[in-house]
Amino acid sequence: MHSDKEGKGGTATPIAESDSEIEHEPGEKNVSRQMSESSLYTTEDEEEDETHNKIELGPQCTLKEQFEKDKDDESLRRWKEQLLGSVDINAVGESLDPDVKILSLEIKSPGRSDIVLPIPEDGKPQCPWFTLKEGSKYSLKFSFLVTNNIVTGLKYTNTVWKTGLKVDSTKQMIGAFSPQSEPYTHEMPEDTTPSGMFARGSYSARTKFLDDDNKCYLEINYTFDIKKEWLAT
Repeated sequence: MHSDKEGKGGTATPIAESDSEIEHEPGEKNVSRQMSESSLYTTEDEEEDETHNKIELGPQCTLKEQFEKDKDDESLRRWKEQLLGSVDINAVGESLDPDVKILSLEIKSPGRSDIVLPIPEDGKPQCPWFTLKEGSKYSLKFSFLVTNNIVTGLKYTNTVWKTGLKVDSTKQMIGAFSPQSEPYTHEMPEDTTPSGMFARGSYSARTKFLDDDNKCYLEINYTFDIKKEWLAT
């Protein structure tokens, strides 16, 4: 995804953003780097990786407490005001935990109408969730709302399987975001679906949105198809 976050009336920049390049596990063929990643089963390697990569954070505090810290330091106070922007500290409340709600997911492809993907409450959309044409360019765009507190290390992960074999694993750091009334939007870098007889067919995938404490805000397990042509609209 591109690293820009768009808010209503303009572009909103995250508080902090890590390297926005997409990471793929070495030795894996890039078959699909799309917006969601759903695998129907979690492997032991994945669970171990998430456990080992978990970051130990310091004591949590509310957004109001963070703002009140070192309030006598003028330069630090101005820096915090710049980070938090127009956030109404008194309206945010006293919650320690941030909340991130994914509002929309859509696949964009040049010359075609966007494919708007419904987000089911149980995280298991109808099969197949979508169909892509082989050899076509596409990107994933999503919007999300942050409430309660600052979310740090928000990231997107996606894993894809074909006939039971993992063929792609993607992870992208999105950044840290303060709560605000308007949603942020983020678009992944454009990619190209694989092509050829062996690329066509049905895939299963799992997509997750997590923070640096590995709190999962959305997990979607789904299937999708790659075909020779786009479906008739």
